[in-house]
Amino acid sequence: MIALGCDHGGYNLMVAIKKYLDEKNIAYKDFGTDSEASVDYPVYAYKVATEVAGGGCELGILCCGTGIGISMAANKVKGIRAAVVNNEFGAEMTRRHNHANILCMGGRVITEEQAVKFTDIFLNTPEEGGRHDNRVAMITAIENGEFEP
Repeated sequence: MIALGCDHGGYNLMVAIKKYLDEKNIAYKDFGTDSEASVDYPVYAYKVATEVAGGGCELGILCCGTGIGISMAANKVKGIRAAVVNNEFGAEMTRRHNHANILCMGGRVITEEQAVKFTDIFLNTPEEGGRHDNRVAMITAIENGEFEP
């Protein structure tokens, strides 16, 4: 199950992403928003991030105007690795190497077609182990205040 959330700046991307998920029969929970009316992105970042961190959903997708603010808010939730993506390579590598669990994109930065493509890549790219597991463990240690370089 995929957790979805957006603010007004990412609403159009989310509409396209939900259409893609429906076509692929991929289950999701929609945490809003439901229009282009102005809202505060931290609300939606928190809802999606806590759902993913708590295990209610395996992955999340968040959209705002740039993807930046919503990713910053999501990354404040323990256990979240939210990444802003603006190209196909980033969509692949953030899963493969960084084990990102939330994809963030910006409606004022990319097109709806790009958002769907990046979503497809993100959802279908496996995490790569090896040296990347060690690096992700270091990120977790930083988050837990246990990191010693």
